[in-house]
Amino acid sequence: MNNDLSWMLDSALEIPGALHAVLISADGLLMARTKDFDKDDADRVAAGMSGVQSLSRSLAFFCNGSNQQWRQTLVEFDGGWVFLISAGEGAYLGVSASPDVDMADITFRMQQLVGQLGKALMTPPRENIGARR
Repeated sequence: MNNDLSWMLDSALEIPGALHAVLISADGLLMARTKDFDKDDADRVAAGMSGVQSLSRSLAFFCNGSNQQWRQTLVEFDGGWVFLISAGEGAYLGVSASPDVDMADITFRMQQLVGQLGKALMTPPRENIGARR
């Protein structure tokens, strides 16, 4: 697996108003971040988003039954938005954006990115055949 997925996450920032993006594991560990986002801040965001995702899942029953599948969480602040979606088995993609971001554009880009990330996360590492000889 390619350990540096920041170049993929940076594509989310092509949407006007998008600020930062992180890829996190279900247990709150940072897997990747956009290149201009401080690592310490990204670690803190990863831990927080893991909690937000867990809380969101626990509220599924509130939407007409207990077998509801969590899809995304959206949080609004005075200064912008935080979007959180599933990025495959045990991974989540989070993007922050300014208040004037086009929500349809950013969520569409995030879905595209999840498709790309899924392929990158599932690709097994290549073996160095020459090393065996």
